[in-house]
Amino acid sequence: MACFVVAYDLNTIGQNYDCIIDKLKQLRHCHTQQSVWFVEYEGSEENLAIYLAACLDTNDRLFVSEVSGSWAGKGMQVCGKWLNDRGY
Repeated sequence: MACFVVAYDLNTIGQNYDCIIDKLKQLRHCHTQQSVWFVEYEGSEENLAIYLAACLDTNDRLFVSEVSGSWAGKGMQVCGKWLNDRGY
């Protein structure tokens, strides 16, 4: 299983935050910033993006990338620990 960072920006039309949040909460996750999550997912970035895309309108944006073992941050006590505990 890999760890991915997911960032999204839901623009005006339907702004279906409940849908994407519910999908992210179904995975092992740490909600690090308003629209940024770390999730563990068994599959590729593309498959994770497809899984989440059902919640998006045509003008929304989504970014998914695998987290490597090297990262840096500030003010990330909870999610920093979450990442470190999992070896990311």
